[in-house]
Amino acid sequence: MNFLHFLRMSYWVRNPPSAQRVKLVLVVVVVCLVILGIEYAGLWPDWATREPRAPGRIPRVGLSG
Repeated sequence: MNFLHFLRMSYWVRNPPSAQRVKLVLVVVVVCLVILGIEYAGLWPDWATREPRAPGRIPRVGLSG
């Protein structure tokens, strides 16, 4: 493990997140799992699915010429 991970863990032990923060994270995880379940069941709408990128194509953003 990286030394910074140990520093972050010690910070969390000394200053644990509030109950409201833990609830927020759990709600976000549940929403993500619900979306994953809808997609797995085949109920996800086509308009919400992005087009696959062409293989080997690298987007060139911000280059002039």
